[in-house]
Amino acid sequence: MTDDRCRCTWANDDPMMTAYHDDEWGVPERDARALWEKLMLDGFQAGLSWRTVLHKRAAFRKAFDGFDPDKVARYGERDLARLLADPGIIRSRAKIAATIAGAKVFCAMRDRGDDFSAFCWSFTQGRTLAGDPAHWVATTPLSEEIAQAMKLRGFKFCGPTIVYAWMQAVGIVNDHAEGCFRRAQVARLARRHRAG
Repeated sequence: MTDDRCRCTWANDDPMMTAYHDDEWGVPERDARALWEKLMLDGFQAGLSWRTVLHKRAAFRKAFDGFDPDKVARYGERDLARLLADPGIIRSRAKIAATIAGAKVFCAMRDRGDDFSAFCWSFTQGRTLAGDPAHWVATTPLSEEIAQAMKLRGFKFCGPTIVYAWMQAVGIVNDHAEGCFRRAQVARLARRHRAG
């Protein structure tokens, strides 16, 4: 049986990308840990493609203890060496160090009562923004604002382009193409699960 549903063009030529598009991309994510994991994975995408990261995501999750921020925040030199030797992940010292630092930032925010999910969604007052399907962009003024706020908190590998890709992934913006079967579905999900 063939699937002839209209999708965003980037999701049509790789079964893993298709499944990611159909099940995850653009769905509003409210869980703080999951938002942090997705931000860290998007940081590994810098200079590469999301396809590369997605195909290594299971290995990343195994290597980084399921992206448990408390565990990752305690990583030391031995863990850094282990990760740099792991062929299943992207072995960039700077990106690995940024993930460890990002776990420390996440935990510090949480420990002082600053919920990461509330922080992320505060820029849109808890609403999913509708992207302009006629104009695909890599950054927006809002992604620049969020990137700056994240950098001030201590996050790295979170420039405006990475942040915009993350915003699309976690449903802060619904950028499914006009005619994509997921655009209306994601919009309905966003209305139903709007953060307060």
